[in-house]
Amino acid sequence: MELVALLSTGKGTWAQISGLMNHGDWDKVILIGGDFAKQFTHEKKFEFIQVNLDQKLKDLKEDILQTLKGKIDGTEVALSIASGDGKEHMALISALINLPVGIRFAALTKDGVIDL
Repeated sequence: MELVALLSTGKGTWAQISGLMNHGDWDKVILIGGDFAKQFTHEKKFEFIQVNLDQKLKDLKEDILQTLKGKIDGTEVALSIASGDGKEHMALISALINLPVGIRFAALTKDGVIDL
């Protein structure tokens, strides 16, 4: 299963994404974020998709949708929205649903990676 995660501003929330990458068994990791998120580094391989997070909601959703087309191999993804705000979350979730692909929310806890 692929992991799709939003990387927004605030490096503190990136620890959750890094932990998910380390502790999950992912076929592919796709990280979506703005210009600031290009600073994210990790020892594991990932694909970074840069979008303009300052766009209007509908435009952001369409941008994410177009950039994700053809990048997801399965019928569902693990999704982390630990980073970001409501507008960014809505745009990403809407884009995934419109691909269409199923969503399983993933989080890293003291017990490991869990589906919510």
